[in-house]
Amino acid sequence: MRPSRIWQKIASSDSGILVLLAQGIAMVLTGLMARELGGNRLAQLVAAIAAAIAPVAFSSGALFQYVSFDHLWWVLTAYLMIRLLKSEDPRWWLGIGAAIGAGMMTKYTMAFLVAGIVGGVLLTGARRYLRSPWLWCGVALSILIFLPNLLWQIHHNFVSLEFLQSIHARDIRVGHTDGFLLGQLWKSSNVVTVPLWLAGLYYFFAVPAGKRYRLMGWMFVIPLAAFFLAKGRDYYLAPAYPMLLAAGAVWGEQWAGTLSPARARRVRGTTWRALAISGVLVAVVVLPIAPLGSRWWIVANQLNDNFNEEIGWPEMAETVAHLRDSLPREDRARLGILAGDAGEAGALNLYGSAYGLPRAISGSNSHWLRGYGDPPPQTVIAVGFSRDVLDWAFESCESTGHLTNRYGIKNSAIGDNTGVFVCRRLRQPWPEFWKQFRWFG
Repeated sequence: MRPSRIWQKIASSDSGILVLLAQGIAMVLTGLMARELGGNRLAQLVAAIAAAIAPVAFSSGALFQYVSFDHLWWVLTAYLMIRLLKSEDPRWWLGIGAAIGAGMMTKYTMAFLVAGIVGGVLLTGARRYLRSPWLWCGVALSILIFLPNLLWQIHHNFVSLEFLQSIHARDIRVGHTDGFLLGQLWKSSNVVTVPLWLAGLYYFFAVPAGKRYRLMGWMFVIPLAAFFLAKGRDYYLAPAYPMLLAAGAVWGEQWAGTLSPARARRVRGTTWRALAISGVLVAVVVLPIAPLGSRWWIVANQLNDNFNEEIGWPEMAETVAHLRDSLPREDRARLGILAGDAGEAGALNLYGSAYGLPRAISGSNSHWLRGYGDPPPQTVIAVGFSRDVLDWAFESCESTGHLTNRYGIKNSAIGDNTGVFVCRRLRQPWPEFWKQFRWFG
């Protein structure tokens, strides 16, 4: 697939537009933060571009994930906090509460930013807001927005806690949490913008003009320490950097104003060249623009394997549809599609609709809660499983081939489980089987 066709696919889909919009808004908000802190248009542009060229920001704008919207809510919360601290108008707590509530509905790591806000309030002069009813109205609003999620968790025995514990243990086991601090230098932020966000941290804690905004510094330091101690993944902190980049751009602009005109021009020229070159380098390995199977793609895939997991999904749906059509009528009457992974189930549901395939069922993550259908299937087409698992579950499983794709690339989500099977006669009643057929990943 040519790079232009990949971009057309991203831009033409509703989900692609939404993530592009989310990252675009976050970029604009970063520039607006610089403006609120006293920066002119140059500082605003530097801050916005510096935030946009971070590897996580690039990836979030090209792949539909909750990370994209989590990023937006963190940046929006930071912008509203700056408006609060600058104007000293406590009514901004309502907007902050709304952003936090939306963030909690998106990803629970928003709680770490809340910890930073609470710590910052207690450690700075913002303690005065504890007596303001607007702060507590903001708290109430955030809880109200988050309430549907909380009620769902209560109704399902807080299943998300079990899920988070499982994937956290997996991340530690396979080494995803190693190198958290180093990841802040090249993944959560662009390596050339490190001096800029360090300058922002310096501005919040050491520059007299930044004293009013010291709470913002704690909004970074406390989540950083919390994620490090909790062994979080490096990209979790990525949305905390735009506020530092905004402050760093303002401080850098003020510093450049103390230089001679010639030296200031050199500094500005070096800054723009560094941002442009590093932005291009990050884009070529993070965005889905490398021709599949090329040496460029191999290098990009080693650095960012998110797009690898999507390869072969249309072919998988087509393979399952052709197999369905080859089955006897009595098998097709009560047919189910059993997927070994939530991503596979989602892909089969997305691409399988064109072939009239039944909704895929899976024991993976939230798909397990959706059940196995009513009436339950008598015959299933199974993909993404090892033969041992299927032999444990069914009395009869017939191998009918393997999943392939036109590029000959191994899909990292499916891994070695490329076999396609037709299975019959479940060894247990479906309700009993389904209780055991559940996993997180």
